[in-house]
Amino acid sequence: MAGRNVEEKVKILRIIGRLNVGGPAIHVVNLTAGLARGRYQSLLVAGSENEAEGSMLDYALSRGVEPTVIAEIVTAFNLAPRDFTALWKLYSLMRRERPHVVHTHTAKAGFLGRVAAWLAGVPVIVHTFHGHVLHGYYGSVKSQLLRWVERLLALAADRLVTVSAQVKNDLVAYGIAKAEKISVVPLGFDLEPFLTADKFHGELKQELGLRAEHKLVGIVGRIFPIKNHALFLDAAMRIVTAEPNAHFVVVGDGVLRPRLETQARELGITQRVFFMGWRRDLPRICADLDVLVVSSDNEGTPVSAIEAMASGCPVVATRVGGLPDLIEDRKTGRLVPPRDAEALARSVIDLLTDSALATEIATNARESVCKRFTVERLLRDMNQLYSQLLAKKAINAPMKDALSDLQRT
Repeated sequence: MAGRNVEEKVKILRIIGRLNVGGPAIHVVNLTAGLARGRYQSLLVAGSENEAEGSMLDYALSRGVEPTVIAEIVTAFNLAPRDFTALWKLYSLMRRERPHVVHTHTAKAGFLGRVAAWLAGVPVIVHTFHGHVLHGYYGSVKSQLLRWVERLLALAADRLVTVSAQVKNDLVAYGIAKAEKISVVPLGFDLEPFLTADKFHGELKQELGLRAEHKLVGIVGRIFPIKNHALFLDAAMRIVTAEPNAHFVVVGDGVLRPRLETQARELGITQRVFFMGWRRDLPRICADLDVLVVSSDNEGTPVSAIEAMASGCPVVATRVGGLPDLIEDRKTGRLVPPRDAEALARSVIDLLTDSALATEIATNARESVCKRFTVERLLRDMNQLYSQLLAKKAINAPMKDALSDLQRT
């Protein structure tokens, strides 16, 4: 396949572990839809998500993207018979479709997709780390094994991509690949619904039976151990002692939700915490949040923080993963040490009680994300990367023509 000199479209086969609610799913849908024009032909392959994780399939279909589902691609640390079935299906698909580029996203898809692409002789292989599971998810033995596996998989890829500079630094520090093999391509989203979220102001509080003077602090995302919602609730207990009007919303779902509901009862804040499950009206949610919290122990670049910042809601986040690349402390948000409920609570209280500070940070944050995280910028960056990699393999995909095609649509 490597020797093809084509006038045909450049075919991209994109693989993600699952289209669960979150930034990676939105990212791959935007890429697939945005690059399915001009010189590109894009096909998205996805595995299966758990019911509690929510699904972004409706979002994909709304953007004209109908993914090919290989149900055997299941996100899990261990290898199982289904993984060999998934590997064979991916290999067969690649031999049939003959893509110029295979681009994988998330860990299990990255493992299966890169191996299948190497076996199928795909000319260009790319993998994106939206974060990583090299620490914080598993014990020391499993983490060491994952690092060893990622080092081997890096040899099969022409380029690794990260969504933030800090994630790239982590990969280099763990010896996954040399810095020159890793490109940083930030996420890209349609932020317009959040830029105009003010029109929904007051609706969420009315839904919850709250008054205008009540303060709302929220967290958005999967209820999963690495997100550390327990820290959010520990901070909430401290916040209400200083701000009696404070209430809290937990948007999202997951297997740990019953444990969190029990924790809220034990902390005596049940009447102040609203567990809302998955919601599709996130601009409406953000419109009434006074502060959004990201309490994770590890992160890539959380879409919830970007969307909140675009809507004019200040963010308080733990200083982990790609968050320091997203937030400049005390200018575009607040960063606190991970697993420190007291520091998290203090920063939230500062924003709830100092309206001038909250407004200044919110204004700076909105300006920052509007410049950095657009779909248009994402498409330009990825087109440039693909064009460079294809040129090295002597595959005819002129960057100038591709850019012109993207700009015309």
